Amino acid sequence: MSSELRVHFQLDRGNFALNARFDAPARGVTALFGHSGSGKTTILRCMAGLEPEATGELMVDDQCWQSAATFVPPHRRPIGYVFQEANLFAHLDVRKNIEFGQRRVAASARKVHFTETVAMMGIEHLLARSVVWLSGGERQRVAIARALLTSPALLLMDEPLASLDEQSKSEILPYLERLREQLAIPMIYVTHSQKELSRLADYVVWLEAGAVRVQGSLQSVLGRFDLAALHSEEAGEVINATVIEHDARYHLTRLRCDCGDIWVKRLDKAVGGVTRLHIPAKDVSITLQRSTDTSIQNIWPVVIEEVDTVQHGQVLLRLRCVGCTNGPVLLSRITLKSFEALQLGQGRDCFAQIKSVGLLE
Repeated sequence: MSSELRVHFQLDRGNFALNARFDAPARGVTALFGHSGSGKTTILRCMAGLEPEATGELMVDDQCWQSAATFVPPHRRPIGYVFQEANLFAHLDVRKNIEFGQRRVAASARKVHFTETVAMMGIEHLLARSVVWLSGGERQRVAIARALLTSPALLLMDEPLASLDEQSKSEILPYLERLREQLAIPMIYVTHSQKELSRLADYVVWLEAGAVRVQGSLQSVLGRFDLAALHSEEAGEVINATVIEHDARYHLTRLRCDCGDIWVKRLDKAVGGVTRLHIPAKDVSITLQRSTDTSIQNIWPVVIEEVDTVQHGQVLLRLRCVGCTNGPVLLSRITLKSFEALQLGQGRDCFAQIKSVGLLE
């Protein structure tokens, strides 16, 4: 069995041309990321067989779904598709909506089971309810459960959180993380949100104007300084860390990563457990000396590797932790005035003060 998804599609619509090629792992979450109009949804529709005019190649687990000589029609491609809108059947209750997906698969071919799926999505208490009375987040969880019960070889998710408010997004993200951890089904996840990208993605395909700008692991792509500069408002770094200890008095947890230790709010994970952190560039400040009279607890010695001046008098810095040659980098966004006042520049030794850390799982 192949460990990769091989994707190459070309499609010319006059005012938009798609020519995208990438190889992604056949496991975990591959995020198609980019601005609106970059081709994310078009690629998803091509993978589903919904763009018959598209040429190219699609290989899934050594099976050819599309090539110059082959075109597997949409109804024969074993995919689950989750759209921005849940598209539930209003005349059916939650149970019957979910069972609709299951009926598409012969009992002998079912790899995903009803009870486990319902529990995974936390919708046991909703089964008898009319879908008309569900919240937006509940509707999407039902839609995901329905897609999973088709026992897909590939799960396609087209910005499933785009129509939800911030509270509903926060409620559903842990369920999407659970899918990533518990299922062996590869997911292609379309998003333009760097927050969703940081929380969910294992592999990233960054699209611009119908072509792949860059692809790679989440950390390698977010660490690309040229791309971070384009998204300076949301720029940040994702770091994997291990739980070292819990401090009951202060309700804090100490984590360890390649750059050193970092204190965060109390985390419900056992010592030795691994978590994912997001450190926003806007929350990393710079000082020339290690401060001792500060409320900021997380301070790392760093060297400035790269400098980029972005809009509105702001500067983006790429920082390397001292003694951490191959580890993660940090990004810092400060004002041009501070940059000049501190006489910062490439190669300058300084200290990064991390004001806030987002716990991603």
